[in-house]
Amino acid sequence: MANAVRYYETGGPEVMRWETVEVGEPGPGQVRVRHEAVGLNFADTYFRAGLYPVELPAGIGVEAAGVVEAVGPGVAHVREGDRVTYTGSPLGAYSTERVMPAAPLIALPDAIAFDTAAAMTMRGLAAAYLLRRIHPLKPGDTVVLHAAAGGVGLIFTQWAKLLGITVIGTVSTDEKAEIARAYGCDHVVVYPREDVAGRVRELTGGAGVPVVFDSIGRTTFSASLDSLARHGLLVCFGTASGPVPPIDAMQLAVKGSLFVTRPALADYIADPAERAELAGELFGHVESGRIEIGINQRYALADAVRAHRDLEAGRGIGSSVFSV
Repeated sequence: MANAVRYYETGGPEVMRWETVEVGEPGPGQVRVRHEAVGLNFADTYFRAGLYPVELPAGIGVEAAGVVEAVGPGVAHVREGDRVTYTGSPLGAYSTERVMPAAPLIALPDAIAFDTAAAMTMRGLAAAYLLRRIHPLKPGDTVVLHAAAGGVGLIFTQWAKLLGITVIGTVSTDEKAEIARAYGCDHVVVYPREDVAGRVRELTGGAGVPVVFDSIGRTTFSASLDSLARHGLLVCFGTASGPVPPIDAMQLAVKGSLFVTRPALADYIADPAERAELAGELFGHVESGRIEIGINQRYALADAVRAHRDLEAGRGIGSSVFSV
């Protein structure tokens, strides 16, 4: 038997329940994993609230790190006793132990702790594909990054500095501005009181930036478009404030023949070879100390309701994990 968080209807954090569940043995292509740490991600709230529909009742969570306890038939790339981490479907990471497909598992180097892995696998791979796959960024380029003090933001900024990229980060508070600067943000805009697009134009001599990375969505969409240079690209990779408004194609032309994309991490780690390449680069930076993974909030897994309330209220800075 194990414990897991499940929900039977969509809604606020209160719909989640802490339950005792039977785990069972892995079948073909499956493994049983004992979790040591579980990641808390804003995307978890999308499933719980119904923005990302799933069949109910359902488990929750897409990221965790732990040890392989048992291996089913046909599994070759991991063995019993291996340290692993993962992010992606199926839901159910908010659990002490689970049976799941073996395919998403990534071997975890001994030098990386389980809680560090749970804090960075999804966020780090997101930063990896955003910086290494979306646009051919080069040293000297300047980009805008919303939510610069968030879990993805702090990893992204450190990685961008390694690539010689200037980062204009936006944050919601002065406290978060200090954190963003400490992790390498060259310029920080506190968006509740500053004109983001106006400040970006000022910092770029009126030109704007080639790329804006926006995980906020509805409330930042307009400012993101207005921060772009001619032929610029808006990367909408999250919707923390709600879905982006309908896109008026003519406005993209009027504002400088702009481009908009809405990528998903799942499509950049679906190919095992590409996932291994991105993970290898990420793990290398973390093992060497070039990228620091700060864990600023820790919760007991049974405290998922409070964790989600804190997350949706914007009280978190950097990465959050559940201890198991």
